[in-house]
Amino acid sequence: MTTLTPRSLAGFCALLALMVLTRSGHLGTAWTPPDASWPVLYLAGFYFMRHWRWALPTLLCAAVIVDFVVIRYLGVSSYCVTEAYAFMLPAYSLLWLGGAWMRRAYRHELRDWVRCAGSFALSASLCFSVTDTSFYWLGGRVPSPSVAGWWAAFEHWYPDFLGVSFIYVGLAVVLHAAFARPARLPVTAGAR
Repeated sequence: MTTLTPRSLAGFCALLALMVLTRSGHLGTAWTPPDASWPVLYLAGFYFMRHWRWALPTLLCAAVIVDFVVIRYLGVSSYCVTEAYAFMLPAYSLLWLGGAWMRRAYRHELRDWVRCAGSFALSASLCFSVTDTSFYWLGGRVPSPSVAGWWAAFEHWYPDFLGVSFIYVGLAVVLHAAFARPARLPVTAGAR
């Protein structure tokens, strides 16, 4: 197991703070930015995949605690909290796994941008599919659920959830490219 440096811990705390500060609304309001929970989980999977035993549960617990606080004390609607809420845990874990996969595939090359976009699109799409499908069919909020109704809701919300999340991940990729140092390659015999 790798050790956690002060710099790594500060990075984790920054991701946690971003999630906590933005979690009160999926698409944001005039006063708050859009929810960064999905990109945070993906990025945490990338940066902290070796620390999954504590990092992933910390983020999942933080999401639940923030939801409780904003609903109980800040007047945020509890509309999305139904029996389907339990599916948030495996759905969010899919985001973590997408980031962890990206970390294993990461080579500090230009094509990493394409890999990142693909892995995030796939993991966020799977996350959305799990959360949206479970909410629609198990949440009890739709009086007469149907496949057509589910698909209409899916088409309505999917672009917004993915678009907002891609903005956050895109910003993180740009920051990573600007500040991350590529690993030093070993010098081979005969190389100059």
